[in-house]
Amino acid sequence: MSVAAFTMSAGMVIGTVLLYTRIPSLTKYYMSELTLEMTKLVTEMIPGEIDAAMPELPTTTGPAVPFKMP
Repeated sequence: MSVAAFTMSAGMVIGTVLLYTRIPSLTKYYMSELTLEMTKLVTEMIPGEIDAAMPELPTTTGPAVPFKMP
């Protein structure tokens, strides 16, 4: 029974140390993946938003404005 308790305690300590040492690299990995995904989404959205915000260009023009000297 004591061997099982020692094995479980040692396993928990080893697992905790491994997890604690890997947290920075896991965080960096997931942040880079999130940044890449957000960059892709924004890059895809921006051209559509620009096209929607731009007014239509006129197809015809009016007469010339006369030039008057004051």
